Amino acid sequence: MQAFYWPVRIYYEDTDAGGIVYYANYLKYCERARTEWLRALGVEQDTWLTTQIGFVVRKVGLDLRAPARFNDALQVSVEPEKIGRASIDFVQKISNQRDELLCVAEVKAACVNLATMKPVAIPAEILEVIRRGS
Repeated sequence: MQAFYWPVRIYYEDTDAGGIVYYANYLKYCERARTEWLRALGVEQDTWLTTQIGFVVRKVGLDLRAPARFNDALQVSVEPEKIGRASIDFVQKISNQRDELLCVAEVKAACVNLATMKPVAIPAEILEVIRRGS
């Protein structure tokens, strides 16, 4: 499936006392990129929230390979690897402006009914645009 890329600039607030990006912030960058990927496909999550349908992270793994630092310009990729009935497995890579791979994230996002927090099938309208756009 085709990768989507989202730019992220590192601000001072993203860094720890050592001047490098705090590890938990990589999860935020991945989340932003997945949201923008859906938006680029025409899927606005706030519309689905009104129907109690949402995506939640069920599982995540991070392989931190090199640090990002203040003012770095990063590229965060979104690559759907496996689309299931009620979940999507992603591989996301974060690289800096020198094209150095800094982080690889493996993310499983589950589609849930937000009222019950139980898994539900990904709506056909969303599946269609994901498959068409990927």
